[in-house]
Amino acid sequence: MFSAKAIPPQFNQHMKPSVISVILLAALGVLAPAHAASAPAAPKRLDPARTALLVTDPQNDFLSPKGVTWGLVGQSVTENKTVEHIETLLQTAKQNKLPVFISPHYYYPTDHHWHFGGTIEKVMHQIGMFDRKGALDLSGFEGSGADWLERYKPYINDGATIVTSPHKVYGPESNDLALQLRKRRIETVILAGMSANLCVESHLRELLEQGFEVIVVKDATAAAVSPELGDGYKAAITNFGFVANEVVTTDEIVARISARQ
Repeated sequence: MFSAKAIPPQFNQHMKPSVISVILLAALGVLAPAHAASAPAAPKRLDPARTALLVTDPQNDFLSPKGVTWGLVGQSVTENKTVEHIETLLQTAKQNKLPVFISPHYYYPTDHHWHFGGTIEKVMHQIGMFDRKGALDLSGFEGSGADWLERYKPYINDGATIVTSPHKVYGPESNDLALQLRKRRIETVILAGMSANLCVESHLRELLEQGFEVIVVKDATAAAVSPELGDGYKAAITNFGFVANEVVTTDEIVARISARQ
């Protein structure tokens, strides 16, 4: 490591402390030529054989005005045009033969007997969010809060979309998402869905830990806005910037998928 000792004594004794500081900073790479930071790195080219679209929780309870969380997430969903942007991503992926993965959220009657949970986790159980009659029982599922948003069904129910087993709290640690991605040799995940600071962020973090590159589509998600807890979307956007490989808009990623860039 460079240190002041590396400066010859005959120079050191005649230099002002500020000059020595500049030399030290330059040696450590803190001071870089002005041109070095002028041009951002070009986005990584998307390899269609190794890239997939992942949408978390594209379900009525989050994205429909009739859903049980609309009073909390509706403002954010509307402002971001989340519903429309998710559909654009699904349509673009299908048109360009990009694999589509869905990580859904379901609760069965036995799940309501858990002995503890976090703040939002408890709320989800209390309001019957994503409830189903049972793991093998689809009675009452059609059009329920756990069902897909109607406009997404042609893309999700086409026989090609991979629907994973359900995650249970926020992240994919409790489902088979990582296995399904690896079995198809997927390396880069384009991530969208609900909700930004909960399931989307949890999927982002776990996929990064699992060695995937993750591109978050920031306007194809949304989150709750609560007087007590704050703005979940703003919190998520901050964290996306810190940890994701890229954070993009729907228009940006659609152009890259279509151009195979």
